[in-house]
Amino acid sequence: MVRVTVPIPGRSYDVCVGVGVISQIGDLIPRIPGASTAFVVADRTVSSAWFEPLARALAGTGLGAVHLPVPAGEEAKTLQVYEALLHQLATQEAHRDDVVVALGGGAVGDVAGFVASTYMRGVPFVQVPTTLLAQVDAAIGGKTGVNLPEGKNLAGTFLQPRVVIADVATLATLPERDFRSGLAEVAKYGLTLDADLLDKLERDPAPIVARDPATLEWIVTRCVGAKAGTVAEDEQDTGRRLILNYGHTIGHALERLEAFGGRSHGEAVAVGMMFAARLAGSRGLTSTGLASRTARLLTSLGLEVDGPLPDPRAIVSACRLDKKYRDGVRFVLLEDVGRPVVVDGVTDEEVCAVLEAMGASS
Repeated sequence: MVRVTVPIPGRSYDVCVGVGVISQIGDLIPRIPGASTAFVVADRTVSSAWFEPLARALAGTGLGAVHLPVPAGEEAKTLQVYEALLHQLATQEAHRDDVVVALGGGAVGDVAGFVASTYMRGVPFVQVPTTLLAQVDAAIGGKTGVNLPEGKNLAGTFLQPRVVIADVATLATLPERDFRSGLAEVAKYGLTLDADLLDKLERDPAPIVARDPATLEWIVTRCVGAKAGTVAEDEQDTGRRLILNYGHTIGHALERLEAFGGRSHGEAVAVGMMFAARLAGSRGLTSTGLASRTARLLTSLGLEVDGPLPDPRAIVSACRLDKKYRDGVRFVLLEDVGRPVVVDGVTDEEVCAVLEAMGASS
């Protein structure tokens, strides 16, 4: 097992990465005086595989475990599900020392964290991510929230977990599409922050795609380390942390336009990174080789870099609700791999031109 500390002043916590670490949660979860119950938010598929091992491990700490079911995927991230979870906590007389545990992917972590941050003005929160996307990205950093029909993650809070338990054994059971979706976030870290990770992805993706446990442990640890340092510098996402949104402005717009039922998050972000590479090239910000390098990387990981896109003007309109919007849509672009910058002043015409070059048509 590897521990990576997220060093936020006054709220530091560990991310524990390894094979079988769910069974060790009793030794890894910080002591919470007065806690008697862990309310475990999970969809039924994840619960059927991992709730019982988690409950047995929690029992060793004196915590009983109660399953709070939610829909799978983005369907969990609605105000209706958020409200239902609050009612379940209240009707089961959860108190302020009890623990909310997110068991599952990024969507479950987001809604469970939002509940934990607002029920009785805040209760302890633990993340147990079971998808690659959640282990490398979504479970770390304290962002919580739900989607609105108008856009992604428009209602939410910041709440740092007490601990994150990333058991890479859970990745063996992930559907192939979900696993490859997580690889988009891995690629993001390689392109923006970690040259050694990028080198491994480009040189030998085979053991990653084959889900070799030792390789996955190394991959998750590298991504967690990259995110931990960035979050520690900018917890509230107002400065350097914005670079972690590489590919996400267009990605979130696509998710919204497809009503969160088309491309997965990772698939949309892959298209967003391809767009960002092309935009950086068209502006002369980077070499023309970035787009082809990005395409090769994403394709080698089984991710689509093209395909049908909505009307460019609709995508631009959807981007205006992006949380980075400041008198215009701002984009995270690369001057080169490992050199991300936040760029203002990108016109609607520039965005549409790149989208049209990628195959979008009105």
